[in-house]
Amino acid sequence: MRPAVVLALLTLTIAACGKSGDQPAPEAIQKSAAGAAAGDPASTLVAPVSIQTLLALLPQPFGWQLEKPTGERMTAPMAFADASVRMMKGDATVTVKITDTALNQTLFEPFAVFLKGNYERKTDHGYEKSIAIGESPGGERWDSGTMTGNLTIVVARRFVVELDGSTIDGPKVLHDILEKMDLKKLADLK
Repeated sequence: MRPAVVLALLTLTIAACGKSGDQPAPEAIQKSAAGAAAGDPASTLVAPVSIQTLLALLPQPFGWQLEKPTGERMTAPMAFADASVRMMKGDATVTVKITDTALNQTLFEPFAVFLKGNYERKTDHGYEKSIAIGESPGGERWDSGTMTGNLTIVVARRFVVELDGSTIDGPKVLHDILEKMDLKKLADLK
């Protein structure tokens, strides 16, 4: 009886997650299938790349101490892969993460406001704004009060590159680290 209860709860949890945006809704799956049938390559889901491929693209900037990089890959119920590394330089820390969304648009939802390209918000101690790095749209946040920043871009409509910094001198630190990454090689991954 106990395994049946656990199975029922798991089924309800998965169903509820699907409604909250963690899983693509049936309409999103149908839209993706319709787009695939029409030849839209951005509408088809693909297998995520290997962890090792993403690990090889993490930056190794001179002068920063790196912790051991980590990665994860999952194929179901939602396919994705990611790799990240935490770096330290004095009191400053920056975490860099690359996520292969496997073209699952649900994983872009947290970045939707930035991806439209016209978002800007200012406060007395910082800002949030849409940016573009080459062909890659994204967003940048900075808080001078806490000396924290975030730089997020979407590469080739598939890969999300996030840099989170704390106790950093400014957002230029994040841009300098991003420049050490081979974004063209990331965009060319299949």
